[in-house]
Amino acid sequence: MKIIAGRFKGRSIHMPNGIRPTSEKVRGALFEILKGRIEGVSFLDLYCGSGAIGIEALSRGAREVSFVDNRRSCIKTLKKNLRRLEILGLYNINIYIENVITSLKKFNRKKSMSFDIIFLDPPYYKDIAKNTLIAISNCDILTPNALLIIETYKKEDLPESSGSLGRVCTYRYGDTKLEFFNRITTKHR
Repeated sequence: MKIIAGRFKGRSIHMPNGIRPTSEKVRGALFEILKGRIEGVSFLDLYCGSGAIGIEALSRGAREVSFVDNRRSCIKTLKKNLRRLEILGLYNINIYIENVITSLKKFNRKKSMSFDIIFLDPPYYKDIAKNTLIAISNCDILTPNALLIIETYKKEDLPESSGSLGRVCTYRYGDTKLEFFNRITTKHR
C-alpha cells in the first residue's frame, strides 16, 4: 500500500496480517472530502491497523496524530511504517496499545486531550462502530468544530445521533460507508 498525497506521497507502507485495510479508493475519497481541513489539526486514528489513515493525515500536514489499537501486531507494523518513513521523533505522534474505549476514557480524564478529527475503522459488525460512537459522545475530547468519521460496512446501521453528536452526511464506496458526525448545534429563540 502507498501513501496517496502530501509529503510522503508514493512511499510504501506495510500491512499487518489479518486486518481489512481501508482501500486506496476510500482513503483518496476521504482526504478529498477533508481537503483544506487537515493542515495543523490534531488527528485521532482509532483501530489504526497499519496507521495508513493517520500517516496520510501527517503527510498532508496534521500537527499531531494519535494512534490507538489493541493488537500488538498492528502496533508493531505501525512503528515499522513510522520508522521506514523516518517520521518518529520529527512529528508529534502518540501511540497507544490498548482497547479503544479504555483510551477514550483516559483522554477524557486528561482534559487537555482534544481532537479536531477522529477517524475510526473498527472490525465490521459486532456493534463496535456504534459502541465507539456512543463512547465518544460521552467524552469531552472533541474541539468545537471537530469531525468524527466512521468507516463501516454498507449494511451496518449507526444511529442518526448520539449524545451531542449528529450525522452530517454519508458517502458510499462499494461495500464501504464513510459516516461523518459533528456536534449538534442548538439554536436558541
